[in-house]
Amino acid sequence: MKDLAKRAILASGALRLISPGASAAILMYHSVMPDPAAYFDSLGGIIHSESEFRAQMDLLARDYHPVSLDEVVDGLNSRKDLPGRSVVVTFDDGYTDNAEVAMPILNQIGIPATFYVTVDCVERRKLPWPSRLRFAFRKTKLQAWTDSRGNSWHLEGFDSRERAYLASSDDCCQLSGGAQEDFVRRIEEQLQVAAPCDLSSLMMNYDQVKSLARHGHIVGSHTMTHPNMAYIPEQDAKAELAESKHRLERELKAAIQHFSYPCPAMTPHWNEKTVAQTRSVGYESAVTTNGGVTRCGDNPLSLKRIRPTKTAEGLRWNLECAFAGRAV
Repeated sequence: MKDLAKRAILASGALRLISPGASAAILMYHSVMPDPAAYFDSLGGIIHSESEFRAQMDLLARDYHPVSLDEVVDGLNSRKDLPGRSVVVTFDDGYTDNAEVAMPILNQIGIPATFYVTVDCVERRKLPWPSRLRFAFRKTKLQAWTDSRGNSWHLEGFDSRERAYLASSDDCCQLSGGAQEDFVRRIEEQLQVAAPCDLSSLMMNYDQVKSLARHGHIVGSHTMTHPNMAYIPEQDAKAELAESKHRLERELKAAIQHFSYPCPAMTPHWNEKTVAQTRSVGYESAVTTNGGVTRCGDNPLSLKRIRPTKTAEGLRWNLECAFAGRAV
């Protein structure tokens, strides 16, 4: 009944009559694969199927106005209105399928996108730490785990394993660099399982990152090691911002102007201090995972985004609600 009601509202065009003002919707994707279920134990629910992603991009090209992130930032800085119903496509993390699966679809349909790269994961060809921890907790044969505080976690079923995984993520997200890697390896040793080496191929290499830029897409930073920037020490946060920018600029031989805040665990994942840091390092924009559309007057260094659903009709509903100023 709920889906029927949504279809009726969309068909009536009622949401389009509500117009809080010019805005742009920034969509947040991660991974696009032919068979998302094949990597559910590592990447979890962040994968879109290739067929559904194509359907969503067809929808954007047909019923909305796809624009680049640069156009949105330029509009914010000049306080000029964007074309009506503007939509920006972004990707986080830096998965190989971004270049091999998503980009051909985007190029064919003619949609520009921004790809935020977790630099250490690309350089070392390793999964971001949330995926490594998820894999360890889902695949371990142990029936219990004791955390660093001495709390015991049962691991008999899927739900209990997820609770233990989330608890470990709350600790790991507050670490960066070598301390973060040590934490992940310690959990893998405790659980007696680690992500197999062949999963490293899920991350792009620099040649693939460069191919995105050659085809006219934007490459941005998603930090070095994917921590929660609001919870790590100030010096570490600045290093994550500056070093990732420097390394991408060195490899691509181009300015890196855009940043995406990781949101691996805990809230908030950004604050006024991190906004000041992104500005001081030289970024022109930063996207968050806070829900909503971008409007004239918004700070380019704390832009909202919208999480796409797994279907084209679901995406249409989210976009129409967002443009109408309704919570998604």
